[in-house]
Amino acid sequence: MSEHKNDHHDHHDDHHDDDVGYHATVKGYVVGFILSVILTAIPFALVMTKGIESSSTMALVLLAFAAVQIVVHMVYFLHMNSKVEGGWSMLALIFTVAIVVIMLAGSVWVMFHLNSNMMPTVHDMRNMP
Repeated sequence: MSEHKNDHHDHHDDHHDDDVGYHATVKGYVVGFILSVILTAIPFALVMTKGIESSSTMALVLLAFAAVQIVVHMVYFLHMNSKVEGGWSMLALIFTVAIVVIMLAGSVWVMFHLNSNMMPTVHDMRNMP
């Protein structure tokens, strides 16, 4: 009877190994760390040396570096890819990003329209009691 329990346990372990989509390695962590340091040092140097004169261009460059760093963290440290957990973690990430974009875009849209529709003009302020 104890042999039957061991056979069942061994079968469960074999099945578990088939479901894993990614195995973390020290090399993967080191590559992720080096990329993170580079993706932090370059924007820091750009800001400190004022390498880009236009503030809007600087903001876009910094946002691009931030987006790339987010992807590096998700791949190398969170081990997210389409194979992990049958793709559910990637689907949850896509849904989260969509909700955040909708909330941020909606908030900016509402604030812009409130500012333009609610702020009194100089002409309106002179006619106030």
